[in-house]
Amino acid sequence: MNQEIPISFPNHISLTIKRDDLNHPFISGNKLRKLKYNLLQAKAENKGTLLTFGGAFSNHIAAVAYAGKEHGFRTIGVIRGDELFDKIEENPTLKFAQENGMQFEFVTREEYRYKTEISFIEKLKEKFGDFYLVPEGGTNELAVKGCEEILTGQDTNFNYVCCAVGTGGTISGLINSALPNQKVLGFPALKGDFLTDEIRIFAKQDNWNLISDYHFGGYGKINLELVEFINAFLKETKVPLDPIYTGKMVFGVIDLISKNYFPDHSKILLIHTGGLQGIDGMNIKLKQKKLPILKNND
Repeated sequence: MNQEIPISFPNHISLTIKRDDLNHPFISGNKLRKLKYNLLQAKAENKGTLLTFGGAFSNHIAAVAYAGKEHGFRTIGVIRGDELFDKIEENPTLKFAQENGMQFEFVTREEYRYKTEISFIEKLKEKFGDFYLVPEGGTNELAVKGCEEILTGQDTNFNYVCCAVGTGGTISGLINSALPNQKVLGFPALKGDFLTDEIRIFAKQDNWNLISDYHFGGYGKINLELVEFINAFLKETKVPLDPIYTGKMVFGVIDLISKNYFPDHSKILLIHTGGLQGIDGMNIKLKQKKLPILKNND
């Protein structure tokens, strides 16, 4: 569903947001897209177990747990940070995943770095048996195929398509399905230049660019300015934004409009990739820092 943003911008620029966060109550946004064909492949291979990786407040972990429950898979989450072992009840994401049947394997942050190594995967198979492996963040060729379905016929009139970037799967799908006259802009949620190479693995067109100025210090980082922006945006538009991905992207786009980055009469489509389950976890951190909390529609 596309929703026009009721904010007046200079130079006749218009903003519309694709509410992909509304495509499923629990596997929302790009997670539903990324898992669609992976779940079909797991069934085709007769795999009964999904195994994946993630951090303490991972949208991906929550989505895989619910998808497993919904589609009849056992699920295993390899979680970064062994200190989380006895903190599940305090963590809304892990608690949700566990309530939906996910079994956890907590590993140290040092061990977690080896998650793609064959020896690491083999040890997991020795412990849990055969499984269908879903990469951290869900990005692989099948995930990109699912994300290619985000843009539809109603999106052909936009000059720019903007999305947050985590592992590169969503933007790769958008790049592949965008029209030649459309520019895809990605806003990385984490620091580092490695994403360009990751995206080039899957992207089939050269119609894109990464804007790396709006990560707010790195993955999972947030400050008072971003909190106030997200809350004000919700009040004005009735659209909730997550603080890890879409909130930073929307902040970046509106800031770029104020700096005359976009030509006059530009029509910009923002992709809401979901992730709203992460608000509860972020609010725990904000309270600890004595900062205002993020509001939602409740």
